[in-house]
Amino acid sequence: MVTTQDVRRLALGLPRTEEHLIRDRVKFRIGSIVYLALSRDETELGFAFPKEERAALVAAEPDKFFLPRASDLRFHWAEARLAALDLDELTELVTEAWRLVVPARVARDHLERAVVPPPPPTPSLAELRASAEVFHAFPGVDRSWRALREETGPRPDLSDAGHRTALHRWLNSWGCRIRYPREGEPDAFGAGLAAWAARHPLPDAPLAALTAREISRFAKAYEALAALPVGRRGLGPTAASKALYALRPDSVMPWDAAIAERLYGVRDGAAFARHLTIGRTWARAALAEAGGLPEAALCADLGRPGISLAKILDEHLYLTITYRARKSAP
Repeated sequence: MVTTQDVRRLALGLPRTEEHLIRDRVKFRIGSIVYLALSRDETELGFAFPKEERAALVAAEPDKFFLPRASDLRFHWAEARLAALDLDELTELVTEAWRLVVPARVARDHLERAVVPPPPPTPSLAELRASAEVFHAFPGVDRSWRALREETGPRPDLSDAGHRTALHRWLNSWGCRIRYPREGEPDAFGAGLAAWAARHPLPDAPLAALTAREISRFAKAYEALAALPVGRRGLGPTAASKALYALRPDSVMPWDAAIAERLYGVRDGAAFARHLTIGRTWARAALAEAGGLPEAALCADLGRPGISLAKILDEHLYLTITYRARKSAP
């Protein structure tokens, strides 16, 4: 059972909502438009609701919902008995009623922020060491990465066609399924990648030293790369993050779909910036716990010599989110 205080808390947590007492009834409105109204005895709640869907709502659960009085049937409006609702139902009713009366942009901006979960706790060196031990034991774990480094050196130069081809192969080795050009066909992906690189010079700082401005540059580069045409679709968020890692392995903590969805709910540029910001916090904490040990020495001490701290943090997320979900799947 919910209370009027639950209604008030939920409503006043939504942008632009004002509470008013009108003819002895508590009402919540946006400007002059009322979207919630309590009955005088505060046992019933009227709420904005599409009138074309109202009959089905009432018919499905008549113990909870009922039609408004005859004079209000012309409005997008329905009624509910508070005693019959639980908190999840009330939250949905209040939020959807509010969405009917605010501009779409306001609703979208608020709800996108609202669904962002809190970041996971900062991993300790002991946790990173345990994850590194498991990850390093996977068969052939670094084989494709070493092959890429042998072809391109420390990082690919996208002005070099051979390096672009090597990066293409490496991305496909991770399941990105980027189409290779047929014989005699122009390499559209390679050309697009070169043009993208010319427009988006990337920072060189390690993850722990990235500034807010540099993180913003990475986020903009990521959004443009994810949208890069690959046949009939864009390159996509997973391939874009892995490509950025290949180009700046000391700077970028990549993600896969499971990590991004679990931590942020979306995979846009803002979420990628938040991912790098969290990674920066974790990297700084790991270096501080290591007592000033240089990053390369710390990575070797964790059991992953030659691998960046950004990648070790990503491996920890893979094991605690993606791998764990796959193992628990039926």
